[in-house]
Amino acid sequence: MESERNGGGADRPAEETAKGGALPFESPEIRFTKLFINGCFVDAVSGRTFETRDPRTGDVIATVAEGDKEDVDLAVKAARDAFDHGEWPRMSGSERGRIMTRFADLVERHGGELAALESLDAGKHPGVTRAVDIGNAAGSLRYFAGAADKIHGETLKMGRQLQGYTLREPLGVAGLIIPWNFPTTMFGIKVAPALAAGCTVVVKPAEQTPLSALYLADLAKQAGIPDGVINVVPGFGPTAGAAIASHMSVDMVSFTGSTEVGRLIMDASARSNLKPVYLELGGKSPLIIFDDADLDMAVELAVSANFFNKGEACVAASRVYVQEGIYDRFEKKLAERMKSWVVGDPLNDPRVDQGPQVDKAQYERVLSYIDRGKREGATLLTGGRPCGQKGYYIEPTVFTNVKEDMIIAKEEIFGPVMCLMKFKTVEEAIAKANATTFGLGAGVVTRDLDVANRVVRSVRAGVVWVNCYFAVSSDCPFGGRKMSGFGKDEGMHALDKFLAVKSVVTPLRGSPWM
Repeated sequence: MESERNGGGADRPAEETAKGGALPFESPEIRFTKLFINGCFVDAVSGRTFETRDPRTGDVIATVAEGDKEDVDLAVKAARDAFDHGEWPRMSGSERGRIMTRFADLVERHGGELAALESLDAGKHPGVTRAVDIGNAAGSLRYFAGAADKIHGETLKMGRQLQGYTLREPLGVAGLIIPWNFPTTMFGIKVAPALAAGCTVVVKPAEQTPLSALYLADLAKQAGIPDGVINVVPGFGPTAGAAIASHMSVDMVSFTGSTEVGRLIMDASARSNLKPVYLELGGKSPLIIFDDADLDMAVELAVSANFFNKGEACVAASRVYVQEGIYDRFEKKLAERMKSWVVGDPLNDPRVDQGPQVDKAQYERVLSYIDRGKREGATLLTGGRPCGQKGYYIEPTVFTNVKEDMIIAKEEIFGPVMCLMKFKTVEEAIAKANATTFGLGAGVVTRDLDVANRVVRSVRAGVVWVNCYFAVSSDCPFGGRKMSGFGKDEGMHALDKFLAVKSVVTPLRGSPWM
């Protein structure tokens, strides 16, 4: 998930407003490469390590401890002890909130180093990373710090001579598995509501981008979060991730990633202790642009909605539908706009709009989809080729003459690839938007409020943006429908994942009132 913290407007996309900073880029010191368990950095039980690489060059950045089942067992034990016997779930909500606020302060204070670390690990522009990713993490911590003392139950008006009320209690040990496209953001989005609820956590960062989570774990300790409350186990999905999903002492799992892995996590839950699972998965989100739209704004919005963060965004508007009255002009203006789009090293060139894909596997995956689109008969309007002598760079790619049954129009590509299509009527646009197995996000561009409201009420998606995109904030629930998953990150709804509702009932004897 991704956000533009200050409004998400169409006129000033996040990547335009956030660029800048000192250049050339200075590589940060890599201080934390071990597992973080029970308040200490430790080697993996096996002693194994893995390499995290710079996607600009493919060179090794650092060697990181590789967590496995034995390490997950130790992390879960630490989290279990901290929950069952520790102070964190027994603190007042206001005290938890004060510590979380200190954590947010530290994230902001060390934002430059964190942004440099994440930019190096994920191939991002450091200015954008500082404004968006680091800002999101600190914002989530502050938001849920304020929510920690506002977790209340309800009084029940029962039909018999009974008195009832509910308690909302912390669920226990939370397994949090985060993706590689927005590592710091996703750490904050998932950890913050868990902490506010009084849970303890085991975090598995993506193997492509483990460095920021380890840095954040150290900041959490500095903030005063007790040992065992936050544990971080870098490793691979089939080993460390699977161990979390199937662990009998993990009380819930929150996962952001692919639909395929989401299925595996649900299966692991069913085969173990039936822990609740919350999934934020893939997307093939539509952006619907009507004839009355401001053409310049619509083009900029489509570009931002597709190519922000190199297209590595679950909610990217990779299906762009333009009404036939402005389609030809839109296509021409889009092609002209992409001529000024700069692909290159985002850490050393302030003009760069798009950096490298996160790793070689993702680079090859995106190129395979581009090849498939060409073979299926779609027309390349722009891009379609790798670029650069080294690293994982791909030209921003726009396909036209795309049919709804083409693979590029149906499957999530997770890269800088846009499918541009035409429609005639509102009814057709709604039908095309809903003709997908996904349901994460959608966008509508129109000056007609009636049309906007009709589309908003008809499109089956977790979030619909009108005349904006990527407008995500800590106080706005985010999550999908259909094969895009279920459960909400952000907003007060996010707390529900980490809380159990307990009903308490006592008899009313001799009371004159029901």
